[in-house]
Amino acid sequence: MLKGGFTENLGKVYGLYTLGFLVFFALMALLETTGVGARAIGIMFLMFTIAIYALIGYLSRTMQVDAYYVAGREVPALYNGMATAADWMSGASFVALAGGIYFGGYPYLGFVVGWTGGYVLVNSLMAPYLRKFGCYTVPDFIGTRFGGNAARLCAVIILVVASFTYVTAQINATGTIASRALGIPFEVGVWFGILGILVCSMLGGMRGVTWTQVAQYIVLIIAYLVPVIWMSNAQGFGLIPHFSYGDAAQRIAELESQYGLAPAAEAVAGVRVLTTPHFDPQGGFDSWKFATLALCMMAGTASLPHILMRYFTTPSVRAARKSVGYSLFFIFLLYFTAPALATLTKLQLLDPELATAVIGKSIEDVLALEWVQNWSQVGYLAVVDQSGDGIVQLNEFFMRPDIVVLATPEIAGLPYVISGLVAAGGMAAAMSTADGLLLAIANALSHDLYYKIIDPKAETKTRLIVARVLLVGIGVAGALVASLKLTGILGAVAWAFCFANSGLFFPLVLGVWWKRANAAGAVAGMVGGFAAGSWYLYMVYAGGMEPWAGIDHLRFGIIGMPVSLICMVVVSLLTPAPSKEIQDMVDETRIPSGKTIIGH
Repeated sequence: MLKGGFTENLGKVYGLYTLGFLVFFALMALLETTGVGARAIGIMFLMFTIAIYALIGYLSRTMQVDAYYVAGREVPALYNGMATAADWMSGASFVALAGGIYFGGYPYLGFVVGWTGGYVLVNSLMAPYLRKFGCYTVPDFIGTRFGGNAARLCAVIILVVASFTYVTAQINATGTIASRALGIPFEVGVWFGILGILVCSMLGGMRGVTWTQVAQYIVLIIAYLVPVIWMSNAQGFGLIPHFSYGDAAQRIAELESQYGLAPAAEAVAGVRVLTTPHFDPQGGFDSWKFATLALCMMAGTASLPHILMRYFTTPSVRAARKSVGYSLFFIFLLYFTAPALATLTKLQLLDPELATAVIGKSIEDVLALEWVQNWSQVGYLAVVDQSGDGIVQLNEFFMRPDIVVLATPEIAGLPYVISGLVAAGGMAAAMSTADGLLLAIANALSHDLYYKIIDPKAETKTRLIVARVLLVGIGVAGALVASLKLTGILGAVAWAFCFANSGLFFPLVLGVWWKRANAAGAVAGMVGGFAAGSWYLYMVYAGGMEPWAGIDHLRFGIIGMPVSLICMVVVSLLTPAPSKEIQDMVDETRIPSGKTIIGH
């Protein structure tokens, strides 16, 4: 029997949870050896883990505003770091990042640099000060710091657009995983995923999401590391491939040169082929594109409301700062592994010395492989003999980047239980981020739009009912949009980051660090930056305009951010300064110690 409160026993609780998950994994491995089919194992993995998350969400149910919005501000720094990492380790990080590096090679490391470097900005510019301010949501900070409903409403709109774009990518990931593991169409899989997401977040709000995300991080990091370590050892790179896979990258460069990287003759079902060198440090104009991508991802990291919200849950400002450090460590474990996974997986397919190679083999033999058949049936892979020579060339093996991580265990010939583990990890990653995003949207709409603007006298019960109804409605809308497959997972995530940094980055930064910034300037900065970035995205992606200086649709924040900064500074200087009360409040915000500035 555990003595003391729940937060005093977190180590024991999650230690038992981890042990229980490992026992379940061992049981699945044992069942596989006795002849239990792959489909049954995949279903049991997903059902077991989702049931655990749902149970945690149910046990964390609450009708207290403080607990629902900020988990009662009682989450220790270590566990908030794990929850933040799970919130961050989205379907893009777990499912799509290694796939992007697999197909795009070196340039895609800009995502890794930007997504980790962004936490330096979060720690130095944002998290401790927003925690000291004492707000519930990001628009709550904007509205209180600058005053007036106009700034609050602008922040809500940008939050909804950025977070909704992001959440559709996570639901897309759940659909991808569910469709393969359960053998159901993608369009059905997205509804399976959203059901699990809503159960975790609807009853307990931030408290339920926090403790669920800690559990999800444990599953996803085990699921990501196990196949990489297993595959690395089998290929002769040791148990820790992170420092030795450079040799694998050099071998891939040799094989790509040998096979040739001719452009694909045609596209097949929207999937991609290997047409970009894997090991290519770039230079000149390509370095500019790398740097702009990294900058957009960094500023986006420091602007995303669902991440900044996580630091509202710690007991103190000091704990918020420590929590950022823990977050970065737990995120580092996966990001440091993603390039190794992409490299080792590509080598598995290219190297004729490995039994799993497909490039250079006969079309007939490749189509006979079980894993090729499995992924072809759900529309994520195709092999087309465009040259007519009966041999699979680099530009004839079509695969969606989103399945690289999920298919890796099968590609490497590992036991299917590893595939079930990876599917469970990918589902945990997508669900954890989707939980945080849906909560960010619903909380902003219920607290900042409904309570602060529409009905300031609303009772607690009414506010929480509104939040939950919005949560379900937004989740359903996200599933509908995700089922349309408008863009890939990584592309949708990059858009979300650019929407956020175009509209929110400078209003948040200057709101903390520039006392002269006022409401008119904040509104001008949010509207100007968001409008400029959105216009550029439309013109480049759908309007047929040639990108300016290599700034494509993944980097439109490079257009939105400077417009936001200029508009905010110019309008603030041309209009009256904020009141002395607000300027004193900003000064107090930057003092690490002392009481929280505002209360609810």
